[in-house]
Amino acid sequence: MIPEIGQFALILALLLLAVQGTLPLVGASKGISAWMALSRRTAQGAFFFLALAFGCLVYSFIVNDFSVLNVANNSNTKLPLIYRISASWGSHEGSILVWVFMLGLWSCAVSIFSKHLPEEMVARVLGVMGLVSVGLLLFLLLTSNPFDRIFPVPAEGRDLNPLLQDPGMILHPPMLYMGYVGFSVAFAFAIAALLGGRLDATWARWSRPWTTLAWCFLTVGILIGSWWAYYELGWGGWWFWDPVENASLMPWLVGTALIHSLAVTEKRGTFKVWTVLLAICTFSLSLLGTFLVRSGVLTSVHAFATDPKRGMFILTFLAVVIGGSLALFAFRAPKVGTAGTFKILSRESALFANNVLLIVACGTVLLGTLYPLFLDALNLGKISVGPPYFEAVFVPLMVPMIFLMGVSAVTRWKEATLPDLWTRLRWAAVVTLIVAIVLPFILGRTSPKSVALLGLGFGMAFWIITSALAGFFDRAKYVEGSFGAKLTRQPRSFWGMFVAHIGVAVFIIGVTAVKGFEAERDVRMAPGDTVSVGGYTFRFEGTANRDGPNYHATRGTFELSKDGKTIRKLYPEKRMYFAHGMPMTEAAIDSGVFGDRYVSLGEPINDDKQSWSVRVYHKPFVTWIWAGCILMTLGGLLAMFDRRYRVSTRRDTGKPSLPSSDSVKLENA
Repeated sequence: MIPEIGQFALILALLLLAVQGTLPLVGASKGISAWMALSRRTAQGAFFFLALAFGCLVYSFIVNDFSVLNVANNSNTKLPLIYRISASWGSHEGSILVWVFMLGLWSCAVSIFSKHLPEEMVARVLGVMGLVSVGLLLFLLLTSNPFDRIFPVPAEGRDLNPLLQDPGMILHPPMLYMGYVGFSVAFAFAIAALLGGRLDATWARWSRPWTTLAWCFLTVGILIGSWWAYYELGWGGWWFWDPVENASLMPWLVGTALIHSLAVTEKRGTFKVWTVLLAICTFSLSLLGTFLVRSGVLTSVHAFATDPKRGMFILTFLAVVIGGSLALFAFRAPKVGTAGTFKILSRESALFANNVLLIVACGTVLLGTLYPLFLDALNLGKISVGPPYFEAVFVPLMVPMIFLMGVSAVTRWKEATLPDLWTRLRWAAVVTLIVAIVLPFILGRTSPKSVALLGLGFGMAFWIITSALAGFFDRAKYVEGSFGAKLTRQPRSFWGMFVAHIGVAVFIIGVTAVKGFEAERDVRMAPGDTVSVGGYTFRFEGTANRDGPNYHATRGTFELSKDGKTIRKLYPEKRMYFAHGMPMTEAAIDSGVFGDRYVSLGEPINDDKQSWSVRVYHKPFVTWIWAGCILMTLGGLLAMFDRRYRVSTRRDTGKPSLPSSDSVKLENA
């Protein structure tokens, strides 16, 4: 009965979304207020039914209703409750339902928190989001129904993929999807602006907080995915340039360009057409990422043969959304967009150059991800594009981008001069140069390759930090009062930028330290054996068997010590899951502010000493990689809650409130 309720709720949601995607758009073009008013009510009603359908699916997993094919394929009576809940989005069908549910959530949020916006704009935005929802919901109902029944009903399910039975994978997919789907709001605002013929700073101000929030969700999703791969896969790596990882990195790169471009459009009235194009591209890449991960094409480009309807539907949907939006852009943008004026040496130019570098970087990732698929599809052979390619083409693009990141923090809007720029950045440049030259030798590295790697990495990080500080002190000159007043009277958008940029610097320090100082040993160890790495000693004390709820584990015990003093015990495991018969490695990590000590069990070695193959690592500052991502997210949240974006009771006419004299000075700083 519950699955039927969920199925019926999806049909009702589809009907409401069809209304949301048609009548409000027609009403906005014809000036019919009653039709435009339907956008809010239909969005909220559709979200209710989508939430009901999702709740029905989760309930089916909780009670082990194996009459539902999705549950039978992805759950098991021995599966812990928390993983039965997360299994509801662990399958293809469930993940698409979560996608549509979250799109409904974003639409509902826009309908509630946009009462200060013009009714025409809201109607167009929610109408566009309704049309996208209709396409995805049709795909769900016609090709990937999560409530399909199976008969006869199996007595037991097949269990959830062991890789997904982990706390990190409870949070990773929802955060990632919230980011993917959140960019639909920026996309909808951009299309609404094109339809309404109003490409000005106002639509950028309206869409900017929504875009920033989506970017924050995507950042957290990528962070959790990287952290999960680091400790779960047993390889000790934090990024593998895997196509699934690249699928989330591409919209993040273009989304980063988008939030900076929106800032320029809002503050200076320039980049209008470019910003719209970025909004379209960001959401298009989000759809492409979902297609790559959920279509099976990454496993095999011939996977469509198992279900050609699913593959063709996704491709058609992508063609309609991406092709239609780009066609509208090509037709409308030249008529409604106006170019702003600025000099070649200005903050606008620096930000635009950074945007271009981000787009090119995304293009290199896209090429490396899709090129092997095209070759396979044309039966020209199979190739693997791995880290050497991405490090060779992606990393060099980041160097000028980091340089421009520091420059843009202190460059004046519209026009700057080289003497003024040098005055603002000279001490930052000197400090950066000293750090890049001296620090590698202080840290004990003398080989040219190590000195170059560490000098470049630490130099870029300190360039960001010092230029951000230079930007703050330059702005502080325009605020009267004590140092505390200079701190508190800066807008949250500035502090958001400051914290996010410091997050990038912390991230670079983490990556540089890991690359330059990590140590690894692969050894055979019997009970009583020791191995030293990075100044730490691991002593193997043996193994013991233990049973989990749905797996059997061999648990190793290692004593971690330094200079003869015991730090703690580490307990890596080798698990065998009952249903799948699939072995899994669970690493044990001693994590700290200045790095990790990491040990994982390999395979048992057949000898009379009960030996195991063991992999141990010392990874200095690896935790700074994720700390940097957290700071980037906090920076985005700070910027999102700037005073300009707080919802007021008055209706937004598109005219900004009168600024204070201090804010005028700060804007022009």
